[in-house]
Amino acid sequence: MSSINPRTYEPTPSRRVAFLGLGVMGYPMAGHLARAGHQVTVYNRTATKSVAWCQEFTGPAAQKHALTPREAAAGAELVFCCVGNDEDLRSVVLGPDGAYAGMAPGSVFVDHTTASATVARELYAQAGGQGLSFVDAPVSGGQAGAQNGLLTVMCGGDAPAFEAARPVALAYSRAFTHLGASGAGQLAKMVNQICIAGLVQGLSEAIAFGQRAGLDMVQVLEVIGKGAAQSWQMDNRGKTMVAEKFDFGFAVDWMRKDLGLVLDEAKRNGARLPVTALVDQFYADVQQTGGRRWDTSSLITRLK
Repeated sequence: MSSINPRTYEPTPSRRVAFLGLGVMGYPMAGHLARAGHQVTVYNRTATKSVAWCQEFTGPAAQKHALTPREAAAGAELVFCCVGNDEDLRSVVLGPDGAYAGMAPGSVFVDHTTASATVARELYAQAGGQGLSFVDAPVSGGQAGAQNGLLTVMCGGDAPAFEAARPVALAYSRAFTHLGASGAGQLAKMVNQICIAGLVQGLSEAIAFGQRAGLDMVQVLEVIGKGAAQSWQMDNRGKTMVAEKFDFGFAVDWMRKDLGLVLDEAKRNGARLPVTALVDQFYADVQQTGGRRWDTSSLITRLK
């Protein structure tokens, strides 16, 4: 069974690209690039996953794997990346085996990692000094969005680099939007996570309240989901929260990493985030009860 779901790709000339990081997001994202007809070289820290990817995505263009980010980036017009955090990102970009060492002048590095705005600006500056371009481009839509090729991508960096990447990146995204200078993409992703944190806590309290009141919460969610309370979280997580199913989706550990980035940035820019800070601590409670890999909707378990 394929790790990606069928979709129609906009016609675009085949490009030589690289993809670094074949986790739950990167693996299907790179797969969509291959299915769209691009020549993809992949790199993953665990090489067996790169081999498996090449076995799955055999055409229409030839695909291959590399042993280092530098080797993967050699000859690529665009280098895409999706790894874990700031340090993971630096490790695949910088140094003698990093992607920058293999990239030709004029090529573009597009980073889909949810990382800090600080590291985005750092790598943007370093890229410019080497005649390269860097676009910070974190994504929203989760694993399902990656598998379906329907991610929302928030981009920061120079407009020409963004425009060079956009037609190719639309293989795995439904929206690929330029929001401003370097770091703007990461800051927009932080806004996204602030919204999600508050929504999930509100939904958790609502469902727990309704259950205490003896309501059929599946029926209630169907009703209120047609009104002003409707949200993506309600539509996609409400029923599973009622059923106490959390073994899928966006992990609590990942959300805490993201909220840590948000709170660090808030200290720098002076933003007041009382609800976000509180929900971050609620997620810490979930971690302590064994829910590190549960979906973020497991926030409701604190209220049981």
